[in-house]
Amino acid sequence: MAQSIFTFRIATLSIALGVALAQPATAAPKSLSLVRAFEGRTVATGVFSSDIAGVKRAFRATLDGSLSGGVLTVVERFTFADGKRDRKTWRFTPTGPGRWSGTREDVIGTADVVEDGAVIRLSYIATVETSAGPLPVAFSDIIYRGKSGTLINTATVSALGIPVGSVALTIKR
Repeated sequence: MAQSIFTFRIATLSIALGVALAQPATAAPKSLSLVRAFEGRTVATGVFSSDIAGVKRAFRATLDGSLSGGVLTVVERFTFADGKRDRKTWRFTPTGPGRWSGTREDVIGTADVVEDGAVIRLSYIATVETSAGPLPVAFSDIIYRGKSGTLINTATVSALGIPVGSVALTIKR
C-alpha cells in the first residue's frame, strides 16, 4: 500500500512538472541586446523636456545601425519640430559580455553601455549647446521593450549632478 501511494505521488509530481515546463514563460522578459535593438533601420519619435529651462523640444530621428568587425555603428539623423536638423554617429565597441563602450562627436570621453537582461543601460556626458554656450550634461538612459515590438528609451539629463531634464523616445522598426 505504501509503495502504491509513493508511486502515485511520483506520477502526480511528474505530470505537474511536465505541465509546468510546457507552459510558455511569459513572466520572464526576453533579453535585449544593443545589436538586436539598433542593427538595421529604426525610427524614433521623442521629446526633450526641461521644466527648469522651460523647454519642450519634440523630434524625430532615423537610426541606421550596422555591425562590422564587432563594432556597432549607429547613424542618427534628427529633425526637430522647429525644423532644425542634426546628425550624430555612435560607435560602440564590445568590452566584455553584455558590455560596450561608445563614442559620439559630442560625447566627452566614452559612454558605458550595459545589457542588463530585459534592459540596456547607457550613461555618458555630452556637450549640449545652450543660449549661454556649450554645457556638459550627463545622460542616464534606460532602453526596454514596449508593446508591439517597440523600444522605449527614457533618459534623465543632469548638470552638475542636478537633474535638469528628461528624454522620452519610442523606437520602431
